[in-house]
Amino acid sequence: MTNAPASSHLTAGDVIAASLGDVRGRVSINQPLGARSWFRVGGPAECLFQPADTDDLVTAMQRLSPEIPVTTLGACSNVIIRDGGIPGLVIRLGGAFAGIEVDGNGLIVGGAALDATVAETSASKGLGGLEFLAGIPGSIGGAVRMNAGAYGSDMAAVLDWAEIVSRDGTLLHLEASALRFGYRRSALPDGAVVVRARLRGEPTEQSIVSGRIAEIRAAREGSQPVRARTGGSTFRNPSPDISDKKAWQLVDRAGCRGLTIGGAQISEKHCNFMLNTGDATAADLEALGEEVRKRVLEKSGVNLQWEIKRIGLKASETKGDAA
Repeated sequence: MTNAPASSHLTAGDVIAASLGDVRGRVSINQPLGARSWFRVGGPAECLFQPADTDDLVTAMQRLSPEIPVTTLGACSNVIIRDGGIPGLVIRLGGAFAGIEVDGNGLIVGGAALDATVAETSASKGLGGLEFLAGIPGSIGGAVRMNAGAYGSDMAAVLDWAEIVSRDGTLLHLEASALRFGYRRSALPDGAVVVRARLRGEPTEQSIVSGRIAEIRAAREGSQPVRARTGGSTFRNPSPDISDKKAWQLVDRAGCRGLTIGGAQISEKHCNFMLNTGDATAADLEALGEEVRKRVLEKSGVNLQWEIKRIGLKASETKGDAA
């Protein structure tokens, strides 16, 4: 459902929307995104598309000019959306992609299914091995792309296959080996969207799985600022050949616990988390992260890598969008 204005002055977003044609999903131009992100910051999507189903997404991607950048947003738990917004087409999967069904000793889940909901469903069905997802904020599509992990497991350990829609609109079935998982990364092609995945479990007494989920949630509640405006872990843990310290230890050692820039702050509770204390901009958060990286490098000689994705344009990079 596209609602492009009839005005002779078309924005770039209008042109993208018009190119999608008669898709069945919702298309919005210059759509605010900040309220959708866990940090509650960020500019608008030039054109936001919420497909009705996989066929609708395939159609849209096939029609979209290859020059148009595509960004997929999930739960927006581990991203900083920059203040200038996101150019091109932004795809957000809705309820049609959030299904969860039992498949033998595993679950087939939609790309928009929340990690925590998948963990809860696995418990209710007596399937173990997916409890770690209760400790990961976000959705399955993002978890596949970044090989999300916590509490002793990750997606590489449980994924059998993923269905994706490629940038050119091809629906592909990829075995887990094709994704070449590494630490917090995969070989998922740029612009591709994860629409379904199969996660394997193992038959386990429901009370045992539920108990493990409760332990994970208690540990997370006790150690992380889960009730604040925050994201996931800010920095990746360095590989053991670089440092035997975790990212939070390096940040703490560099004296950055509680450090602030504008409305952004490094959490006092867990210093690998950043907070929006109320009036932070995306620029504040990104600047704070870069300052922490600088201080850690000076103190420990370790070049911390971002785990949170920074996407879109800085406010200084925006320009007129008349077509």
